[in-house]
Amino acid sequence: MYASTNFKTKKALREAVASGQKITCYQPGPFGSPPRPHQTVFLEGPHFPEPHRWYAKCVLDENCYICKVI
Repeated sequence: MYASTNFKTKKALREAVASGQKITCYQPGPFGSPPRPHQTVFLEGPHFPEPHRWYAKCVLDENCYICKVI
């Protein structure tokens, strides 16, 4: 899965979540399903076609926004 914003580092994602930005996630391609509230998701970044340099385990809140980066 990818974050809605193309973060270059996991630190940038953490800082954005900590500052209260509303960040969603999505799975590109035909096999993705929409995220569900309170789901744990695994993100990778930066977005394709750049090589992935970071991975993050995230928790979604009741509105499917990322609320915690583990």
